[in-house]
Amino acid sequence: MKSGFVSILGKPNVGKSTLLNAILNQKLSIISKKPQTTRKKILGIYNDEEAQIIFLDTPGILKPEYLLHQKMLNYVLSAIDESDLIVFVVDFKEYNIFNIGINENLINLLKKTKVPIFIVINKIDLMKDRAELLKIIDELKEYPYFKEIIPLSALNNDNVSELVKSIKVVLPEHPPYFDKDDISDAPIRFFIAEIVREKIFHYFHDEVPYSTEVIVDEYKERIGSKDYAAVSIIVERESQKKIIIGKKGEAIKKIGEKARQDIEEFIGKGIYLELYVKVKENWRNEENLLRSFGY
Repeated sequence: MKSGFVSILGKPNVGKSTLLNAILNQKLSIISKKPQTTRKKILGIYNDEEAQIIFLDTPGILKPEYLLHQKMLNYVLSAIDESDLIVFVVDFKEYNIFNIGINENLINLLKKTKVPIFIVINKIDLMKDRAELLKIIDELKEYPYFKEIIPLSALNNDNVSELVKSIKVVLPEHPPYFDKDDISDAPIRFFIAEIVREKIFHYFHDEVPYSTEVIVDEYKERIGSKDYAAVSIIVERESQKKIIIGKKGEAIKKIGEKARQDIEEFIGKGIYLELYVKVKENWRNEENLLRSFGY
């Protein structure tokens, strides 16, 4: 039996979360066309008869503009320390990780690490000329840091199984770290908050999604009836609160309806969901608030 930890790294919006969901055949990480959707390290567990692979989906690597961004980058750095393997996901349009403006400290860490690194070239379904793919692979082969170079389409589940096979080869022999039925170590509260936050990314634009945090204030599992969750949507300004609520409460009602459907599918039963909007000015730069939000 093989078992180990695999960190999924990359810039924002290269498809890290989509890849994790494709591997697990379940929506565990929220996804959005907007960058910087993932903010925390999300653990997802793949099991079969041969191996247990513990994936760490990490926030997109970017230059920190807020204290929140630095906290997100810290998740990336800590994931590398915990890994038996690094899967670095790139968009085929920006495939050379050493030349695309990624954090310099991270690049130096990757060059020095003894942990194997796979480069995953994602979104190949969008390539018009497959000869271009061969050129990219040949160029990446010149670097000694990459043990494997694997092209795939996470969205179309194309060649994802080959990535899993390659991961199994390099994992150490070890008993499973988690029960075979586990898919994550995060509590239901975490996934409820993430699902609500995903809907905010879906329905709102500009700065609103990035100025928003979601906290589950209360969650009750009820035998024989619907579960209950009270959820706070945190924003930075009163104007953002008005946008989230919408005219006559229409916007927040839509968030609640769509989030409830996904939460019920995730937990396998009905839930009564209450949403509240609260203003916490400049929360992205407040250490105490970020700590209370779990960062």
